Amino acid sequence: MSIELSFHGAARTVTGSCFRLKTPHSSVLIDCGLFQGSKTLRELNYEPLPFRADSIDAVLLTHAHIDHAGVLPKLVRHGFSGKIHSTEPSMDLSSVMLPDSGHIQENEIERLNRRNRQRGRKELEPIYTMDDALQTVQQFSPVDYETWVPATADIRARYWNAGHMLGSTSIEVEVSQGDGQQPLRLFFSGDIGPDHKLLQHDPEAPSGYDYLLCEATFGATDRVETNPDERRALLAKHVNDAAQKRGVLLIPSFAVERTQEVLTDLMMIMANGEAPSAPVFIDSPLARRATAIFEKHADLLANADALKAALKSPDLRISETVDDSKAIGKLSGFHVVLSASGMCDAGRIKHHLKNHLHRRNATVLMVGYQANGTLGRILLNGAKKVRIHGEEVEVNAAIERINGYSGHADAPELERWISERLPVHRNMFLIHGEEEGMAGLTSRIAKKLMPASRILQPEIDETFRLDGKKAVKVHSERRRSVDPPEAARKPDYNNELTQLVLDINEAVENVAGNKNRSKLIRRLRRALERAS
Repeated sequence: MSIELSFHGAARTVTGSCFRLKTPHSSVLIDCGLFQGSKTLRELNYEPLPFRADSIDAVLLTHAHIDHAGVLPKLVRHGFSGKIHSTEPSMDLSSVMLPDSGHIQENEIERLNRRNRQRGRKELEPIYTMDDALQTVQQFSPVDYETWVPATADIRARYWNAGHMLGSTSIEVEVSQGDGQQPLRLFFSGDIGPDHKLLQHDPEAPSGYDYLLCEATFGATDRVETNPDERRALLAKHVNDAAQKRGVLLIPSFAVERTQEVLTDLMMIMANGEAPSAPVFIDSPLARRATAIFEKHADLLANADALKAALKSPDLRISETVDDSKAIGKLSGFHVVLSASGMCDAGRIKHHLKNHLHRRNATVLMVGYQANGTLGRILLNGAKKVRIHGEEVEVNAAIERINGYSGHADAPELERWISERLPVHRNMFLIHGEEEGMAGLTSRIAKKLMPASRILQPEIDETFRLDGKKAVKVHSERRRSVDPPEAARKPDYNNELTQLVLDINEAVENVAGNKNRSKLIRRLRRALERAS
């Protein structure tokens, strides 16, 4: 009996989670998420799916974050009609996150097509629309934690708390092999939450699998151990520093989980007098709707009372409309703005950055992972100028970072989590990681837990047969055009081109006199002519 596992995303890159488990009788997806990061990687979202959508019988969803769920509407748009199995909180969050994502796709394409028309270029279609997302929501089917669910006639699944965000899970999967054989057992980690997660309880899961798939986002990172009090003290320091400059504190924040965590801590330190009180704006319609879902499922949260108290703070302002958001940009004096997206690549945060990055009294505080090629990573790497909505913006604001709000376990926590899943009888696949994270976690595991030869790092769209004594790579049906693969994991040509344009503009501005500027431009043009 042939059982195959294909890695259609989150393979040597963090985002785009999508794994296809195929037997002679059925085919299911574990997650179906958007790629985020460099333009090369994001372009994969526009390519045809590497399988027929109508060949998928069911989807097992680990959680509602867009890099795990964000391609589901595209799957439905192209013919998937089966059930999407998820926890009830993930279903509720997806019911607001997916339509919001569809709205973003439509707006982004409309803006891009305006530029394409001006440049005489071909117009594009969105990956999917809000209507596709609304249809997708109808196909969700809620599951209970730690209860077996039949996905197909020969595949069943059981969901375990992953401690990452509201409703997040790791998924245990059993595949019937017939002929009296024991079922093949797989475990998909999803995103594993760290210790000291403010609103989530610690991860839970059984042990003993044939195959283990484990995330490696921070597989090379040993974060300085911080407890919630220490994290709030660090946040208070950044708030006080921003307040002294009498400027805005911008916090790019994922609308779901991260916004609620940071808001809870912000209101706590202001209420305790550890930082001055000030208006705190949640400028994200999605965050507002998601917060209502957090309140609905408060019985599943840790520290739910602290979140409820934060939501009642007189300092809290909820930005409802575009006009509300624009009004925030006109404010002076110290105030705090939490706005999506967390990697600064979409949504209202880009408008705030465009408005404030040039100001020396502004502070941008990163509280989440920034993938390679994203605006957030570029800012953290010390860029002096960036391009936002096609315009050049000088960076004078302070760019700061707090690691304590990460939603992902670090290397020691992942090592401990893996050790608690042992024994793994055949292979472990490392997923959701860039080169550094994958190498770091492999080294840790190989020293203590299992030989490096049993640890695999699949590429995008690679397929493995699982029914033997070990996973064996087989010819993939379709491979998408990630050429070369490294371009999907590092700053790509588009990042380099953007930086080159910024550097040329600066070099020309710094040359004294128009005659010398013209001379420099002619030299650049000759270099281009020689290159072509």
